[in-house]
Amino acid sequence: MTPLIVVENPSQWRLDLPGVKVVSAKSYLLDRRFSELRGATVFNMCRSYRAETAGYYVSLLAAARGHKPLPSVETLQDMRISPLVRIVSADLEKIIARSLSSLKGKRFDLSVYFGRNVAKRYDRLSQALFNQFPAPFLRASFEYNGRWNLTAVRAVAASEIPDSHRDFVVQRAAQYFARPGRPSRPKHTFRYDLAILRSPEEADPPSNERAIKRFMRAAERVGISASVIGPADYGRIAEFDALFIRATTGVNHYTYRFATRAAAEGLVVIDDPQSIVRCTNKVYQAELFSTHGIPSPRTIVVHDENAAEVEAKVGLPCVLKRPDSAFSRGVVRVADRAELERELEVILKTSELAIAQEYLPSTFDWRVGVLNRQALFVCKYHMARGHWQVVRTDSVGNRRYGRTDCLPLEAAPAQVLHLAVRSAGLIGDGLYGVDIKEVDGRFFVTEVNDNPNIDAGYEDVVLKDGLYLAIAEYFRWRLDSRGTIRGSQ
Repeated sequence: MTPLIVVENPSQWRLDLPGVKVVSAKSYLLDRRFSELRGATVFNMCRSYRAETAGYYVSLLAAARGHKPLPSVETLQDMRISPLVRIVSADLEKIIARSLSSLKGKRFDLSVYFGRNVAKRYDRLSQALFNQFPAPFLRASFEYNGRWNLTAVRAVAASEIPDSHRDFVVQRAAQYFARPGRPSRPKHTFRYDLAILRSPEEADPPSNERAIKRFMRAAERVGISASVIGPADYGRIAEFDALFIRATTGVNHYTYRFATRAAAEGLVVIDDPQSIVRCTNKVYQAELFSTHGIPSPRTIVVHDENAAEVEAKVGLPCVLKRPDSAFSRGVVRVADRAELERELEVILKTSELAIAQEYLPSTFDWRVGVLNRQALFVCKYHMARGHWQVVRTDSVGNRRYGRTDCLPLEAAPAQVLHLAVRSAGLIGDGLYGVDIKEVDGRFFVTEVNDNPNIDAGYEDVVLKDGLYLAIAEYFRWRLDSRGTIRGSQ
């Protein structure tokens, strides 16, 4: 769908931007062609966004029509809330100080065009402001009073752009509209847009490059256009209909901010914020399994006052976990009391609570992928050679994995699949990886993970492209089921 630029008077529009359609605010608001249009991205560049003005109503009605307005009404409101601007200033304190350190005056205004400024030294600050207040053109005001503080942010009209900036703005807009991450392909009409979030710097992502390409092909097969985005694309979330996070998640992490923002914008999200919170905290899961009678290793939530009870309640050796541990990270096995006390002290220095769990030795873990409360795939994750976990990390951070055997669902014990589906259902109806120990014919859930590994050549060995298609079809079903359908074929 061609992006729409909405202005009061197109005849006065002086920026020649290729690949976009410029329409008047009056036409956008009143012409049935636009009210019936589906899948539109609307760049609202009116002169004023005050309540009751045309600019305000363009963003308001765009949202009602299922279009994707930039800026949204929520963003316009955020800019007007002084306490929120102060909070953003505090959050960006280090970036602001670093970016403005060379300035000598007491006041400074920064123009931000699609997340960039004409001076490259302000790129990081410009991107951070755009991420917080997604609008095509912004002006941020700073004041110095012992340190630089953000005092105001407002969206500006194209008429306010200095002539000396126009060439840069045209170049920047063309780059933005090109949407990096979308592969070149024949023209096709897609009903929805999916963002796949990855970090190029992540050494051990949950999906390898081949898997990402297969996800994108599967999405296209069901009428969804997929683009890969990165951590710097936070301000673009509202452009999409769905978000698929393929980066290792955490609560104090950019992935959680993406998930929260996407959910607030009405996108279909995997992993949704609730799943991230529930799956990345093992204290929560320990209580959840106990409350619902999920068989799991003997477990105790440890704090300063009951640390002496660990040996009696779970035995030695045992496994200690940080509350936010995931896939062998933040997990340690202790063999004796001295080691137990030493490792507990390390964890409790940075966390109020820890998990101590009965050690159940096994040669492999069952990993069941669950999607929408149904088993999707099943694997045996074998322990790394000479190690008690599926991943072995050496002193310099190199990681070595045990063998992965992907099996047909019918080859796994029925109890494993049943237990996995039941456990994942306590978290939600998204995509999860459930880890289960098998000991002497008995099965114990160790944890439910959001963001499970799906790598080409491993978890997809049995279903092949069918694995990616099942996830794409789930997105399509969720999108079609929403109250407001964005897009049309």
